[in-house]
Amino acid sequence: MLKKGSKLNSILTGSCPKCQNESMYLDKNPLHLTKVLKMNENCSHCGLKYLIEPSFFYGAMYVSYGLNVAVGIAAFIVSFVFFGASIEQSFLTIVITLIVLFPFVLRLSRNLYINMFISYDPNAGKK
Repeated sequence: MLKKGSKLNSILTGSCPKCQNESMYLDKNPLHLTKVLKMNENCSHCGLKYLIEPSFFYGAMYVSYGLNVAVGIAAFIVSFVFFGASIEQSFLTIVITLIVLFPFVLRLSRNLYINMFISYDPNAGKK
């Protein structure tokens, strides 16, 4: 399922979308909030430049919005439908869930966005 060469592998691990040999991020842990968006300039294995054009990752904000809406709806359904919480409690659950998952959604949206434009190349970086 998460074998090298699949988009899902690159998206979930944050690895280079072209060669999938190294992480795109300086710090792999998204819970280090001061470093959550710090990325390498290029892939040291295949040389892919992660910032394809100036302000490239601004488009990831739209992906992040969609992911946050999905997470919010899921949190509401779980709290309201399955646990029988009130509307106020469900709203609070949505807010807390979005705050807790913020760094993960942020990284996931960047990973999804760059993988929309770059495909895996098994020969990337080989000489």
